[in-house]
Amino acid sequence: MRLLAFDGRMGASGDMLLGALVAAGADQSVLSPVEDALDVTYRVHEVDKNGILATKVDVLLPEADGGDPRGEGHGDDHRHQPEPESGDGDEDDGRGGGGVDAEHSHQHQYRRHDHARDEEHTHHRDDGNEHSHDHGHSHSHDHGHPHTHDDHHHHEHSHTRDGHTHAEGHGPHRTFPEVVDLVESMDLPAGVVEDATAIFRVLGEAEAEVHGTDLDATHFHEVGADDAVADVVGVCLLLDDLDVDRVVTGPVAVGGGEAEMSHGTYPVPAPAVVNIAAAADWSVRGGPVESELLTPTGAAILAHLAEGVETLPSMSVESSGYGAGGRGFPDHPNVLRAVVGDGGSRLVRDDISVLETNLDDATPEVLGGLQETLTDAGARDVTIVPTTMKKSRPGHLVKAVVKPEDAERVAYRLAVETGTLGVREHGAGHRWTARREFETATLDIDGDDYEVSVKVGSDADGVVYDRSAEYDDALAVAKETGLPVREVMRRAVDAVASADAAVTGSDSDSDDSNGQ
Repeated sequence: MRLLAFDGRMGASGDMLLGALVAAGADQSVLSPVEDALDVTYRVHEVDKNGILATKVDVLLPEADGGDPRGEGHGDDHRHQPEPESGDGDEDDGRGGGGVDAEHSHQHQYRRHDHARDEEHTHHRDDGNEHSHDHGHSHSHDHGHPHTHDDHHHHEHSHTRDGHTHAEGHGPHRTFPEVVDLVESMDLPAGVVEDATAIFRVLGEAEAEVHGTDLDATHFHEVGADDAVADVVGVCLLLDDLDVDRVVTGPVAVGGGEAEMSHGTYPVPAPAVVNIAAAADWSVRGGPVESELLTPTGAAILAHLAEGVETLPSMSVESSGYGAGGRGFPDHPNVLRAVVGDGGSRLVRDDISVLETNLDDATPEVLGGLQETLTDAGARDVTIVPTTMKKSRPGHLVKAVVKPEDAERVAYRLAVETGTLGVREHGAGHRWTARREFETATLDIDGDDYEVSVKVGSDADGVVYDRSAEYDDALAVAKETGLPVREVMRRAVDAVASADAAVTGSDSDSDDSNGQ
């Protein structure tokens, strides 16, 4: 099994995840569909973080003078040697996971920070937005005014630095349906569209909960801007290129202290991060610095993609790399590590939700049809259990295992089929499943050939541990030949096992033959 493990002891953000995946071996050329759709450019370069060579990814707007925003022709050599990290935390635009200071004075040492407006420079945000704008340094402004930070995460305008225009906050502030439409309009693999959409749903639901609004009506603000879309979709593309079977992360650091937001001063982590972490499979920890380390977008990406572990799983390391955050800290390299390798034979993690309802007035005919009707609506498995309800009335507990994206559709079908007035959904979880394939067994019975499908279960390395014949196929052959169903199923499994052994050169094993 190919495994990707993140070490989030300095938090995570969209750009740190991008950098870590590129550094771990993902091909950055797969990002081109996002560049084409949003008219942005990913600038990938190396920086030094407390002696660690890390990869920094910036999302840039096209240069007005026609220059290449990736860095060539601008007199900078950061594509060839790492940029130094200054002790005061000056590192590019300070985006994400790199610590957030609510207010700061500005005297820039070697890069100019220009703002396009002359009015008071105030940043407004809603909780749950991505990207920090944080400087442990100071720099001068062309407009002599106080610099107040209401938005501790993200500027609502772009920055020109090193001759490059950063795409922070650029583009419209989209609603969730608008973000989904944008993602679906890109030339992306189906799996990437599914992952990106799911991540934005996690993010949108967290923001909606913070503000008490409906998901479809909630504006993402900066998180729906072009650079944040580029972060989320870019991570999904790079992960697809790495072609891993399992993603894990250790406990993720959130930082500490307080942060100034548009609604006041809040403790770190931000409210949206708390909501996302509550539904995630991994755990969080405070520290190790007094700064905001885990951004909402970073949290949402990991919540959708990663399983939580306490320590690095056993694996044979193939590659590793570090994604750089925006800030620099004296005693802690501000990086996110990604390790890729062979994680051994394991089952496959499948994200699911479980729907259930209690029925005390359903007829046998209705109950008997639920297996088919709920499966047709998208249920992966349906269970009906006899139970005793209030006043000792006999009843039934109906459970349906579904993919999270199918939950509402299956719940509605369960309601209209049974008349139940409520369906419970257990929080996002997962199940461990075997890889499943169907092979066709051809049986010679009295000179005639009959076909029976056999389901083959194997682990992530292809080691087969179960074969079971499909009952309906076996029943049809049994009726036609007069053989017992059990005998037809046994012969079908033996035939598939023998065929597999001939291909692999191993002994066939029919002990798994029945599967009933």
